[in-house]
Amino acid sequence: MNAFRVVIFNYIPENKAHLHPADIATTYLIKSLDTFLIALVLFIFAHGVYTLFISNKIYDDGNGVLKWIRTPNIGHLKNVLAEVIVIILFVKFLEVVFVNIDNLKWEILILPASIVLLALGLKFLSLNKEDIDKTKK
Repeated sequence: MNAFRVVIFNYIPENKAHLHPADIATTYLIKSLDTFLIALVLFIFAHGVYTLFISNKIYDDGNGVLKWIRTPNIGHLKNVLAEVIVIILFVKFLEVVFVNIDNLKWEILILPASIVLLALGLKFLSLNKEDIDKTKK
């Protein structure tokens, strides 16, 4: 909604007066994408906890849920949540770069370095390795 206010009504907040209106609208769109991804993480986590610990699997036919959100084990749930957290951090980095585009310092490289390290750690952990082995059999 704020992005539309910037584009249509030429609304420019006081703390972002140094930015072009297109950059301000882009920043608001990135913030809304970040909020959507956080909501998606909470939804996946809630469904995974429900599936793993609460639901009765005997009576569950599996037709009510999309295949990408099914959680066969806790490792799969951790893997999905970690992947989405890495994406959220990347979106946050984009937001920081857009807001501080005129005043970039070397300290801003800490965030992408940590994102790369988290992604590499996630790759080496192979939390869903059991699922891959079961599909090969």
